[in-house]
Amino acid sequence: MLDPKIMTFLCVCRHMNYTRAAEELHITQPAVSQHIRGLEEYYGARLFDYRGRRLELTPAGRELERAADTMANDAELLRDRLSARQPVQMPLHFGVTMTIGEYVIGRPLAAYMRNHPGGDLRMEIANTETLVAKMKTGNLNLCLVEGTFQRKEFDWERYDTVRYIAVCSVRHHFRKKIRVLEDLLDEQLILREPGSGTRAILERQLSGRNLSVEDFRSSIQIGGMHTILELLEEDAGISFMYQPAAQEMIRKGVLVEIPLQDFQVRHDFSFIWEKNSIFGERYRSIAAEITQLRKGGER
Repeated sequence: MLDPKIMTFLCVCRHMNYTRAAEELHITQPAVSQHIRGLEEYYGARLFDYRGRRLELTPAGRELERAADTMANDAELLRDRLSARQPVQMPLHFGVTMTIGEYVIGRPLAAYMRNHPGGDLRMEIANTETLVAKMKTGNLNLCLVEGTFQRKEFDWERYDTVRYIAVCSVRHHFRKKIRVLEDLLDEQLILREPGSGTRAILERQLSGRNLSVEDFRSSIQIGGMHTILELLEEDAGISFMYQPAAQEMIRKGVLVEIPLQDFQVRHDFSFIWEKNSIFGERYRSIAAEITQLRKGGER
């Protein structure tokens, strides 16, 4: 059980408002202020400041928030484990991004489950932004993400490094010779939704060339890779994605990689979990085992 002052601090962080925190905790506003002052005296640093009328975390406050989130989530997991009447295997609430969930993790995860029969594993598939938010609130213990993440907020292990490629239908006719990324701006772009790691990589590559998604002739935004692949098959445009998502349709001769002289992009798929979690070594061990099972399956 966490110190009530820490729980009060986290509540204020959620609302950024002392009055709303007091209402949620069913205590008075002066009691909330007293808890925050007590923490500031203990840590020797201000945790909140006002900018105009808006309450904001100080750098010290943000650091404490990250640590306190981890403590709160670990405390919940530990409570569930200790309160079980019989010794049980700890549940694993596992999150993966969409490309990984649909095209990458199936076989190594099946092998992991065979190695751990009876294990309580629940997997959620969502974009990177959603998974990171759920991990911060304790709804997920371990995630395998394709997008970027704040490394100062999470411990992590690399799962794989994969190519990120431009793709179109084998029947697609380009209006001109395609040599570099900028030559594709006359095309209709099919891309994922904001918050997706697949989209974020493209946006970062475009930004480095002083370009954006809006510079393409037109764009279609789709919330799932399967539909994007179907649209590509029907020659509805071009897209950018991790190579594992397209490799089967490329192998069948339905899609083709668009070769670009100035676009040789590789990106990590990474396991992440809350920094300094007391269960960190367990998560690291699970990540290492699944990674090894992937490598074994490639032989």
